[in-house]
Amino acid sequence: MNTEPNMWRSTLAALSLLLLGLAVEAAHAQADCKHRGDLDALYCDDNKDMVADAPTDTKRFKNPSTLVFTYTPVEDPAVYENVFKPFTDYLGKCTGKRVVFYQVQSNASEIEAMRSGRLHVGGFSTGPTNYAVNLAGAVPFAVKGGAKEWQGYNLIMIVKKDSPYQKVADLKGKKVAHVQPSSNSGNLAPRALFPALGLTPDQDYKVLYSGKHDNSIMGVTTGDYDAAPVASDVFKRMAARGQIKEDDYRIIWRSETFPTSSFAYAHDLEPKLRDAMLKCFYDYRFPTEMQKAFDGADRFYPITYQKDWAIVRKVAEGSGEKFNSAAFENLKKKEAEALAAKAKEAQKK
Repeated sequence: MNTEPNMWRSTLAALSLLLLGLAVEAAHAQADCKHRGDLDALYCDDNKDMVADAPTDTKRFKNPSTLVFTYTPVEDPAVYENVFKPFTDYLGKCTGKRVVFYQVQSNASEIEAMRSGRLHVGGFSTGPTNYAVNLAGAVPFAVKGGAKEWQGYNLIMIVKKDSPYQKVADLKGKKVAHVQPSSNSGNLAPRALFPALGLTPDQDYKVLYSGKHDNSIMGVTTGDYDAAPVASDVFKRMAARGQIKEDDYRIIWRSETFPTSSFAYAHDLEPKLRDAMLKCFYDYRFPTEMQKAFDGADRFYPITYQKDWAIVRKVAEGSGEKFNSAAFENLKKKEAEALAAKAKEAQKK
């Protein structure tokens, strides 16, 4: 007996119910909302702080028995599951909840996980934080930092030490790797800042997406790319772990400082759970191994999206980026293409 048609009917029925639920929720939000700003129709921003307000209907609050946590896939997700294990163990004890680390392979999949309610709290890369806020109801509350300030990073342009390239403009017609379409340092900032340096992406060189910062860095090492704009903190972490030698590279340009990945919670978490969880984050001090992994940062430093992400939004505007549904669909397509191309390259090797 062929059960496939029944399986597809069940799947389509479930999808229809999900879409209907989202439509009803959007209609409800539309009716009650006085101000939305750049947020999706599912969310409201009546207090005008640029992030989604908590639901006014208490029935929509979520208080899950298991908290799902993740961290941006700037490098191998498995590495960060181990790095964050001391913290996720602590968070479970602190909140009285089971905490699981959910590995994501792309920025788009992380954003979709929070939008669908499968992800409750996590670290979002600097650029994708904007999508997470507008389309997934993410509320950024911290970055890694120290007692006095949050931790930042620079966009750096790296080349091999023995290459002839001395300035950004020397890379016209060369193989330059960007990371992912939504990446701040790996794509948006280069598009906004490089033209003034005499190099316009997609005009002076064809953008090659590597998928991750570590892929870009290793690609320069192997000669797959002549150069790559990457985040300085990822570069330093890879050197500290012995994956690369800093002396094998030359940094030919460095930007001003951007905030590192944000930590954000889902806007519809039950307020008592949310507040208890935030206290757990702010009270935690990184053990030695976590400090080594994160360039000496020892805590989650409080921030707000409205104030501390202003420079990131400015760069995005300068590159013509919009953080809406249409742009997100394009982002998903480009990220999927980049991952597929990288997998194809790996198979050839």
